[in-house]
Formats: sequence, structure tokens, C-alpha cells
Amino acid sequence: MKTKSTVLLAAVLGLGLATSAAAQQEPSANMQIVAEKIRADKKLLVAANMDLTEAEAAKFWPVYDAYQVELEQQAKRTIALIESYAGSYQSMTDEAADKLLTEMLAIEKDRTGLLDKYRGKFAATVSARKVARYYQIENKIRAIVNYELADQIPLVP
Repeated sequence: MKTKSTVLLAAVLGLGLATSAAAQQEPSANMQIVAEKIRADKKLLVAANMDLTEAEAAKFWPVYDAYQVELEQQAKRTIALIESYAGSYQSMTDEAADKLLTEMLAIEKDRTGLLDKYRGKFAATVSARKVARYYQIENKIRAIVNYELADQIPLVP
């Protein structure tokens, strides 16, 4: 019998691999389809692991959707940062490295602010235990994606 954590891990690994594969493709109409599939799979993953009642779900999902929109904006910033890094990799200067590091730290600070901003919003929809569970799910997904990125992005020369 599969436990929820086993299901979570399998789904997260699938999301991480899908994200990695999507990032390696050329931009196209198919990318939009892949992005929508990843979003849908992620939502299914969250739903499978949150044990929401109907009343909780009615309140939780609109907050989740708003949060995901803001997370996507952060993801776009991260993609732009990676593209900037790739573009300056061969001719990396101290100034370029400092600029990249400043942006990376700003993204992390904004991510922490976003978590804090939505903590109360999620707490208004479900118990503190379920908010913590949801944040754990998001953290596990982020860890897998970050692992994939770390594997693919070389150290500063």
C-alpha cells in the first residue's frame, strides 16, 4: 500500500522531471500545454495530500490559485536570472557576478515575503496543521526543482 508520502514523492519527482524537460524545449505553443499540464498535475498532487473537506476546499483553492499566480511571477524572474547567467557565463566579470547574486538574493527575499504574505490567507481557510502541510508540499516540490537546476547549472567560472 502506498503512503501519502510515497505518492507525494513520486508525483514530485514526476513534476521535477516534467519541469526539467519543459525547460529544455524550444519555446512554442507546446510549451503552453506543458506548463498547463504541470500546473494541473501540481494541483492534483496538492489535492491528494491535503485531505480537505468540501468546506475547506471551497475556501482553500481560490487562495491557492492566487498564490500560484504570484509563484509563477517569481519563476519567471528565476528563469530570467538563469538566462542572464548563461548569457554572461563565458565572459563573467565581478560586476556581472555581483549583479546576478543581488538578483538571486532579491528573489529569495521576495519568496520568503510571499510565504509570509500567504500564511495568514491560508490560515483563514484551513487549520494551522494543514497550512504547515501545504507549505511542506510546496517545499518538497521546490527542493526537487532546485536539485534539477543545481545539477544543470555550472558554478561561476
